[in-house]
Amino acid sequence: MSLATTERAALCDELDRSGPDRPTLCEGWTTRDLLAHLLVRERQPWAAPGILVSALAPITDRAMHGYADTPWQEMIADLRDGPPAWSPYRVGKVDEFANGAEFFVHHEDVRRGEPGWEPRPADEVRDTALWTLLGRMGRLLFRRSPVGVVVRRGDGSVQVVRTGPGMVTIVGEPAELVLHAFGREACRVELEGAEADLDGYRKAGRGL
Repeated sequence: MSLATTERAALCDELDRSGPDRPTLCEGWTTRDLLAHLLVRERQPWAAPGILVSALAPITDRAMHGYADTPWQEMIADLRDGPPAWSPYRVGKVDEFANGAEFFVHHEDVRRGEPGWEPRPADEVRDTALWTLLGRMGRLLFRRSPVGVVVRRGDGSVQVVRTGPGMVTIVGEPAELVLHAFGREACRVELEGAEADLDGYRKAGRGL
């Protein structure tokens, strides 16, 4: 099973446990807001561009608000069932490329939305997929960095995800590195490098 498939199921289970009113790592969003975002993205592609294009955000916001009175369990069931038959997300390769990171990160947005969270136990299949994802998306996720970026996991494996003058090394397990790359502060990583490089890196920001 792919990362997208397993994380979709795990995210739905987590939403079922959390209920619709729990805070998330997405600033200002409850779990209902986050789930509405995922459903609009997957089921209303004509309204989804506002997720990335700020000028179109009101269209996406209106589509998300359309789920305000939808029963919570119905929303979860829709996400669990997957995209409509006509959606390109039905194609396995498209689903994996587009949804692996999406569902993993948002699963953790729910898990870590309140104090007291702990990382999930290591999982070789999941961690390998996340490590591969860092190699594939790292240049995009760290594109704002003014210095080179290296990621290093606990077993010593290293990937250079951005080249440039100077260097910052980010140390952590794959799940924590991915969350850091997507701009989440609720993660456990360590930064290594010269102070000037670290200062420039911290000011630059990360994520899509």
